[in-house]
Amino acid sequence: MISVFRKFAKSPWAVGLIALVAIGLLVTGGSQMDILGSLGPQHVISAGDRSVDQQEFRVYAERVRGSQEQQSGQPVTFEQFDEAGVIPQIVEGRAQELGFLAWAWRAGVRPSAQLIVDQLRNIPAFFNQVTGQFDQTAYESALGQQNITVPQFEENVRDEVIVGHIQSAALGAIRMPAIYGALAAAQARETRDGRWFEITQAMAGSAPAPTDAQLTAFLNENAEQLRRPEFRTVSLVLFNTDATPEITDAQIQERYEFRREALANPEQRAFLTIPAASEAAAQRIAAALRAGQSPDAVAEANGVSVTRNSARARSQVADSAVAQAVFDLQSGQVSAPIRTQVGFVVARVEQILPGSTPQLADVRDQIVAELTEEAQRSAVYERVEAYDAARNDGANLADAAQRAGARIVQLPPFTAEGALPNGQPLQAPPEVLSTAFSLPANGESEVVDAGQGQYFALRVDRIQPPALPSLADVRAPLAAAWTQRENGRRLTALADRLASRVRGGEDMAAVARSVGSTLVDRDGVQATQETQAEIGVGVLRGLFGQSKGQVFSETQGPGRMVIGRVDEIRAADPAQAAPLVAQIRPALSQQLAQDVLQTLVMAGAARTGVETDLERARQALGLQPRAEPAAE
Repeated sequence: MISVFRKFAKSPWAVGLIALVAIGLLVTGGSQMDILGSLGPQHVISAGDRSVDQQEFRVYAERVRGSQEQQSGQPVTFEQFDEAGVIPQIVEGRAQELGFLAWAWRAGVRPSAQLIVDQLRNIPAFFNQVTGQFDQTAYESALGQQNITVPQFEENVRDEVIVGHIQSAALGAIRMPAIYGALAAAQARETRDGRWFEITQAMAGSAPAPTDAQLTAFLNENAEQLRRPEFRTVSLVLFNTDATPEITDAQIQERYEFRREALANPEQRAFLTIPAASEAAAQRIAAALRAGQSPDAVAEANGVSVTRNSARARSQVADSAVAQAVFDLQSGQVSAPIRTQVGFVVARVEQILPGSTPQLADVRDQIVAELTEEAQRSAVYERVEAYDAARNDGANLADAAQRAGARIVQLPPFTAEGALPNGQPLQAPPEVLSTAFSLPANGESEVVDAGQGQYFALRVDRIQPPALPSLADVRAPLAAAWTQRENGRRLTALADRLASRVRGGEDMAAVARSVGSTLVDRDGVQATQETQAEIGVGVLRGLFGQSKGQVFSETQGPGRMVIGRVDEIRAADPAQAAPLVAQIRPALSQQLAQDVLQTLVMAGAARTGVETDLERARQALGLQPRAEPAAE
């Protein structure tokens, strides 16, 4: 099939078809068939004059996923995000952010260029470690390591300045009334008197070993959680070869002659630069250098430092304006003031190293490596063509692979997410997974391009449909889960009976003694972490979750519950609560400001008219399209 398309693309019919498409576009005005539009960026989010295409959204989502992996300490997949409904949240959150920023820009919140430069100066990685001057090469290199372009980064800096200024305005203008701090402080210093006793699993009794009938019923109750996913076993046709092709001296010589100019070492220049605060200052620096003053003395007189650049090619000079000036000078010459991206500089050429063309012996290994890779790719291509021809002649997958000299490898069973039966990931490209789960049983695929010169075809040998595991396979963990549930029911039932007796008027101490427990009576309990560690989370939750005179029943820990009653609620001492007001009020004000800012973000996005495309977002993350609901 691939060979058929390749032959068609080279035929006169392909040219004719393109001409017909062009005529069709002229007649219809492109309204019926937007071919060129489909070749452009596919926006996931559009907000005013801002947009996010699929590649940018993928990078953004990767950062979200990386942050989640750091927090959870385990790998997270986009498929897991999709199952948990996180993808729409990521799209909506980013859309609101962009919509708000577009609104803020239109509203006139626009940072000056000087503010952006000030922000860049706060990042040490962008400056030369020795001279302390801004280094364009270090700047671009640091951003490249984070997979961020210079325009993207500088737009992010502008956005951060906008958000920072608006946030500062909100925090500076909003102040929570003192009464709110007083209420919070009073609650924090409130104390309660109460009594309680604890019951354990031993008091409630443990459940006996479950029968097979009970386990089977429990298995069916939890079918959705225990159901085994679909597994598929495939035969994979691989066209790559490990053989090293023979490269002749004639081939090496021919490639060397062809690439002689490209392999040549370009001219290099060593130069120094001195920054200037203005064009006038740059003129003075240039005049002093031309007068014979030393660069260090000139720099010191102007309160700046000299940056000395070792010999480098024109393409290695980060700032194009500096490169143009330096490579137009002769050795020892001083440039006129040069306007760069961050101000003015003056350059002087210190040394010129002429370009040179390497001899064949110097680049022989490089050329051999290139020819070897090309030969291997060509061999793969020839096998793909031979396999495709055999398939067109009616051969099945195995016979076509044999005729093409390809290998067939049977993969172990795996799920659509690429998980093996033991939970470990299958080391295979995503294209293998998606192709395997797009075919029926015994279905054979066409040749699939996996990228980087790699191709494969596959046959689905076996499909193991989703099914519940047998009782024998999960008996031990299932029995443990059933026993835990039944024990919890017994403990809860005992707690309910005892709490009912206390509510009915029985003496709490007598009720506690009836199950072999001891009553605890305590006054002045305060809701602090230290108190929780001392008396337990169940007691603290019960005491501060009920009104005076009410009985509570709470979980105290695994296999433990507590029954108690609130005897008295004592208001905070004003002398103790007052100092807390000053501490709590700023935190409450900050929380209110954050809420106001979030409301402002949502309102700004709504005014901008944000549009999102969830399916394009899913495509950008390599997720399968969602099935359309069946028509009624």
